[in-house]
Amino acid sequence: MAGLIPQTFIDDLLSRADIIEVINARVPLKRAGHEYKACCPFHDEKTPSFTVSPSKQFYHCFGCGAHGTALGFLMEYDRLSFPEAIEELAASMGLEVPREAGAPQGPDHRPLYDMLEQAAKFYRRQLGQHPQAARAIDYLKGRGLSGEVAAEYRIGFAPPGWDNLLRQFGTSARDIDRLRDTGLISEPDGKRYDRLRDRIIFPIRDTRGRVVGFGGRVLTADDGPKYLNSPETPVFHKGRELYGLYEARQALQDLDRLLVVEGYMDVVALAQHGIRNAVATLGTATTADHLDRVYRVTPEVVFCFDGDRAGRDAAWKAFNTALPFMRDGRQARFLFLPDGEDPDSLVRKEGAEAFTQRLTQALPLSQFLIDKLAEQADMNTLDGRARLAELAKPLIAKLPGGTFKTMVEQHLNDVVGLAATPAPEPGPRRSRPKATALGTIPPVRRAVVLLLQRPDVAAQADLPSDWNTLDMPGIPLLGDLLETLRQRPDISPAALIDRWPDPETRRHLARLAALEIQTLDDAAEQFRGVLVELSRQARNAQRRKLQQVYRPSAMTDEEKQRLRELYGAGKASQSEPGRGGD
Repeated sequence: MAGLIPQTFIDDLLSRADIIEVINARVPLKRAGHEYKACCPFHDEKTPSFTVSPSKQFYHCFGCGAHGTALGFLMEYDRLSFPEAIEELAASMGLEVPREAGAPQGPDHRPLYDMLEQAAKFYRRQLGQHPQAARAIDYLKGRGLSGEVAAEYRIGFAPPGWDNLLRQFGTSARDIDRLRDTGLISEPDGKRYDRLRDRIIFPIRDTRGRVVGFGGRVLTADDGPKYLNSPETPVFHKGRELYGLYEARQALQDLDRLLVVEGYMDVVALAQHGIRNAVATLGTATTADHLDRVYRVTPEVVFCFDGDRAGRDAAWKAFNTALPFMRDGRQARFLFLPDGEDPDSLVRKEGAEAFTQRLTQALPLSQFLIDKLAEQADMNTLDGRARLAELAKPLIAKLPGGTFKTMVEQHLNDVVGLAATPAPEPGPRRSRPKATALGTIPPVRRAVVLLLQRPDVAAQADLPSDWNTLDMPGIPLLGDLLETLRQRPDISPAALIDRWPDPETRRHLARLAALEIQTLDDAAEQFRGVLVELSRQARNAQRRKLQQVYRPSAMTDEEKQRLRELYGAGKASQSEPGRGGD
């Protein structure tokens, strides 16, 4: 069973992460002074009210109130749990998430990853050592593949025979269970044998570079299906993984576009010619999970299909899947290849420059929509153009609201010759709220705001301490924040917020951290003043409690002394700064 993620790792991860990079990879940001802006991804708007602060490492929308840290954004935007958001953020930075021994957090799949890694190394060795691997090497060379690219994609060879992996790794019942759970062996009718035999092997890696499955290509035409993939396993789901995505992210620091093709050889052949941004679906149509993963790393996708009927039908399925993902700033285009060509054959025939030029000429999503529906309508007649408009309406309705949807609607109107729909009267522009004066905020909340926005105030010496006995909402949270900052004075506000496991507390803290304050020039003095005031309230509460519960004659000497101390402290506090009511 996997343990908890160490808090020190989470703190370090957040101190190294840049919220601008995290959000800009999903929602294009524009610089606006010291901040960045965009139309909010969490509600429809035409005027940007979504701001991201690089200094605070927070985002905040002045329209709908959404706010949070880099982790919070991943959880809301990518619909991830807290541990999944940690995993995603760590993977984007090339870090492995450690786990503590102890409390279980779900099934531990590390033994399965280890088995898959061992199998990948085994297949790789066989390509260089097995007597019958010459056929596989000749095939790869015949497709123009170099040893360097083959090594980068870890291409291997599964030798002929029924039990190569079984003999190598199936030495115990536990190992056989792992071979079975990873899909490396099959057991039909009680017979046990290797799933992949006499095939060129393409390891499939997840976004963290772990081998999760394999694809195998036959060397003999009559030896089963041309391509055979690993089955669904606890760590491999073909509707989620994309072959070559890990390698593309390793090769290119900035992925401004991804090319989605259909086969393993298409990906590696394009890489051989310097086109490093290609990925392949694994024998299945493009899914919503595929696009969710793709749009996390790039704003533009080009779908590449054969130009025949089957290719265009596959493109139409991809089009329908892509519609709900087309937020402002994202693009989807469609490239159809000449008959009889695939990316592998075409790039070898015409070269990388000509192939790249084709990518720039791919059909935009809006044009593909019109061209496809025009096949069902006579565009030379008014009735035919009206039919096209009716066919398009339910599809356009699937687009998220925003500028892109409006432009697609306008393009449709232009094509069918309808008058443009009058733009709705713009609503009142949301103005940025005025900065809040600290003095108008209740004391406990004021202290929390100061700790979040100026963590250095916690390092003051001789801060009052009586306040933590006060029975008031927010006091325990304030105490935890102050203690954390004393132990970790270097912790960032974002990491401080994300220490809280309760999502409601994280949202509350993020809202306070994003609050615009008029001035924090005297933050240290204000923080001390708040604690002095809270301490005064705590002493008054203790004094009232003693007076209500005990008569002087019934008090012990210790209780009488405590009451004298409380009265004395109360008089002294009248001259201390920061005194005021709730």
